[in-house]
Amino acid sequence: MRTRDIRFPPSNVGVYREHESRPSVCAGCPRLSGRAFLHLAAIAVTAVILAGCGQSTPAVVEKATVVEEAVTPVSAPRQGGTLVVGMAATSVVTLDPAAYSDRATETVIRNIFDGLVTRTTDNEVVLELAEEYRWVDSQTVEFDLKPGVKFHNGESLTADDVVFTFERILNQDIGAQRRGFVQEVGSVERVDQNTVRFNLKSPWPVFLQMLVHNQIVPHDYLAWAGNARFARRVLGSGPFRFVEGDLSEQIVLERFGDYYGGADALPPVGPPYLERVTFRMIPEASARVEALSTGEVHIIQDVPSLLVTQLIGNPEITIKTTMGTRPKFMDLNVTSPPFDDVRVRRALNYALDTDKILTEVASGYGVVLPGPLSPANLYADPSLAPYGHDPEKVEALLDEAGYRPEDISFVIDAYGPYMEIAEAVVRQLRALGMDVSVRTWDYEEVKPLLLNCQRQAFLRDWGDSAFDPVGYVEAKWQTYVEGTPAGRGNFSCYSNPRADELITAGASEPDPKKRREIYDEMQRIIYEDAPAVFLYVPQEIEAASARVHNWQPSPDSRINLHDVWLAD
Repeated sequence: MRTRDIRFPPSNVGVYREHESRPSVCAGCPRLSGRAFLHLAAIAVTAVILAGCGQSTPAVVEKATVVEEAVTPVSAPRQGGTLVVGMAATSVVTLDPAAYSDRATETVIRNIFDGLVTRTTDNEVVLELAEEYRWVDSQTVEFDLKPGVKFHNGESLTADDVVFTFERILNQDIGAQRRGFVQEVGSVERVDQNTVRFNLKSPWPVFLQMLVHNQIVPHDYLAWAGNARFARRVLGSGPFRFVEGDLSEQIVLERFGDYYGGADALPPVGPPYLERVTFRMIPEASARVEALSTGEVHIIQDVPSLLVTQLIGNPEITIKTTMGTRPKFMDLNVTSPPFDDVRVRRALNYALDTDKILTEVASGYGVVLPGPLSPANLYADPSLAPYGHDPEKVEALLDEAGYRPEDISFVIDAYGPYMEIAEAVVRQLRALGMDVSVRTWDYEEVKPLLLNCQRQAFLRDWGDSAFDPVGYVEAKWQTYVEGTPAGRGNFSCYSNPRADELITAGASEPDPKKRREIYDEMQRIIYEDAPAVFLYVPQEIEAASARVHNWQPSPDSRINLHDVWLAD
């Protein structure tokens, strides 16, 4: 192996305090570069979905989706300034790209680290650290790295760093939480100093979407520092370098002047405009809105729909929405009465007026789920329609199953932001005569009970950030197999052998037409089996000071600050 001098962060970088309470592909495909593939215009999709479903949306939605620019036109981007982001989180998990599964954490990490590819705000996957890529065959893909890329300590990024990054995820304990994003990667090898080759276990049509979630780390520095020290004094090749921070309070970054420029498809290309960025933890929504209104922060995440009215009409604030990626479900334990009877599960889907819940809880920002996939998923079956509210069908199905509404008694488990939805569900089911209540739990406490089929119902969402079934359906609807990605979010204990076969087949089918046929059949089976009450997928709502330019919310909740600038 080659040798090189190891460079360490400057002495003013890396002051860190962790909170003590938190211990379609083919052989012979042409050589491609630049903008690639997999485009989904999320806002357009949202409009089409809402129109196609006849969804009613209150006036506030129309107002909130208007993008208001700064009152005073600005002729050119301004260099400098410190931007503060109000994070909808109590803490980030870590600053190590290999050791987390959390969107707030990813928001911070992806401003420090870059990957071979990245994603635009309308879900197009584009090259970032990679200059070109090519499929050698259906299971082999090569990437050529951009020349001149440096890590924050001045060391050059090479193929060895890429190989080390993925071997760390694939083979070391620290990479376990990110392994699902590279689950079909068999090995990664260095072709030469600027070229890497990925060898897949089988054809994997979502490889490039999943690659978005993996950022490159510096081999030599990390090998010297070790995992623990690296997490405290991280350095990457992204637009901002780490200065100081406390995971449960705030993370401070500063401009990396030698930044190579980022994705060519996301102009302007070059070092960031901002001098500093602070990610501040503000978990309480009303506190985030207040901080934005007073100018304490410049961008806030996750604006509750009920608080949007406090921001509309303020000329100093811009509100933007984008298609959400977190479908909401109420999982039903299919292994025990009364939900071991499919007629009861279907009855509950007909029992709920989900449009009303969407209006009550999310002010209409979103769309009702027509089955197991979000309507924005690239492989959602457009022929499926939401169950709809139908009390007559509820009564008929329960009667056929030998139940009366008053015989149905169960507890819904929920926590945090899902409590409001659970309470809305309870009100509607109690109005029908059912005995339903809510119990709040810590997620880490209730999760093993759910996977062991020891609870009755659970209300939560599951992320669909790639808008592709892979990474989502095997977690949510495949039979649970401990120690594997299969069923890791299957809180209904659902198991259908044919659905399992289709989920596995769809993950490796390279022909998009055949994939669609596979996933259409899978969706129909799950729709009819009704292992959950399919609720809705909300829009993501974010807001910013009118001083903030070149900012767009992203469906995967990332806040990319490379190209953002602040007006005076």
